[in-house]
Amino acid sequence: MAKIAATTDKPKRPRKAKENIVARNAKYELLGDDTVTSWDGRTLFRIRAVAAILSFGIQSGDLGGYIEAEKCLQVSGNAWVSGNARVSGNARVYGDARVSGNARVSGVNLVATRSDGYTFLVAATPQGARILAGCRYFTLDEAVEHWTRTRGGTKLGDESLSIVAHLKRMAELNGLIEPVADPEAVLAADQLTTPNRRPEVSA
Repeated sequence: MAKIAATTDKPKRPRKAKENIVARNAKYELLGDDTVTSWDGRTLFRIRAVAAILSFGIQSGDLGGYIEAEKCLQVSGNAWVSGNARVSGNARVYGDARVSGNARVSGVNLVATRSDGYTFLVAATPQGARILAGCRYFTLDEAVEHWTRTRGGTKLGDESLSIVAHLKRMAELNGLIEPVADPEAVLAADQLTTPNRRPEVSA
C-alpha cells in the first residue's frame, strides 16, 4: 500500500503575541500593557485573576482594577481590587476586603479583623477616610449606620461598631482622616459608594 505524504499547506494558527506580564503569583498577574499613572506619577498595573475567588464571583481570567505592585494586594485570602479602582503607595488590601468602582486608595492603611474573620480596613482617600470591608466602601458615618442597621443588638454588630470606632481613632492618630491630594479622583461620595456594589447582605 502506497504511503500518502502529509500535506503541509494547512493554514497555521496565528501565533499569539507574547503578553507583557510584569508579575504573576498564585492569585493574579499584573499586566504590563494595561497601565495608568497615579496623580503622583506612579505606574499602576491592571490585574487579572489566575485563580477563582468564589466569594466575589471572580473567575480565572477576569480583569480587576489597578495596583502599583504585589505588596498592595494580598495573595492569600479573598481580597480583590475591581473595576477601575486603584491601590498604590503603602496601601494594602487583604483579608476579605474588596476595593471597587472608581475608588482610589493610597498611603498607609490600618486593618482589624472581626471574630468571624471578616476584615475591616481604613484608608485615606481623596474623599477622606473610608472603611473597606468585604465589598463595602463606606465613610466612617456610613459604616456606623450600616452595622447599626444590619447587625444592631447582636454580638457581631457590637464588635463591628467597636472596630469602626477603633479604626476611626487610629485614623485620627495616623493622619488618615483628611482627604489626600489626588486631583484626578475628586468624585462625589455617592459615585464611590454605589458602583459595582453587590446586593446588600448582612456582614
